[in-house]
Amino acid sequence: MIGLDKAGVRRGPRWIFSDVSFRLETGRILAVLGPNGRGKTTLIKALAGLVPLSAGRRIAPPVIGYVSQSIGADIPYRALDVVVMGRALGLGLFGAPGATDYRAAHAALELVGARDFAERPFDRLSGGERQIVLLARALATGSPALVLDEPASALDLANQDRLLRVLKDVKRQGRHAILFSTHLPQHALSVSDEALLMLSASEHAIGPTTTALNEGDLTRLYGLAVRRVTLDLDGSAPIDTVVPLFAGAAP
Repeated sequence: MIGLDKAGVRRGPRWIFSDVSFRLETGRILAVLGPNGRGKTTLIKALAGLVPLSAGRRIAPPVIGYVSQSIGADIPYRALDVVVMGRALGLGLFGAPGATDYRAAHAALELVGARDFAERPFDRLSGGERQIVLLARALATGSPALVLDEPASALDLANQDRLLRVLKDVKRQGRHAILFSTHLPQHALSVSDEALLMLSASEHAIGPTTTALNEGDLTRLYGLAVRRVTLDLDGSAPIDTVVPLFAGAAP
């Protein structure tokens, strides 16, 4: 389990967010949505233990599997070594990774479908491949909680789909509570069980994704008209998605 209880972070007199409460159980995914500057990254970092809370409390295991927005393309190591870095907290100040750590890293790469990346230089991987490797690093920590800050923000459509599929696969294992932030309601509808909408610093909406991502709250959230639509595809189950009504798209 991971969560926040009446939590907030303040910088000087200004609250970045306040009075946020939720608990995410193992085997479930929560998506955090909000416009730029609304505090998503601060909330993610506070949940990961990287930013101190000004109010409330954090509910979390001792170690968090954390993936930041920065992909770190210039890391000159094998992908396997990057994943092993996720074991650092258990090694001590002068410890070196051993066979157990490398087995955990290989298992994490296997879980995210990236076994073939192990010997490849991390800085030679594509953006999507690097993000999958960083997810494997988070898994290699052994933490039951994964916290991802806009993991698909720099990815093309195919790699966004790949990442979402991996998150679904990890969820099916039933061993992790997964929280990620996103600008794309479509991603939340695709994989998450619950959604947290950061409507303002002090106002939030949280609930099952299918009801939380309603047209009214999404329009308030982004200041842009949004429509929920269902696509009926031949031979497949209907897909629920979100369509923003951009002014520039009008004739």
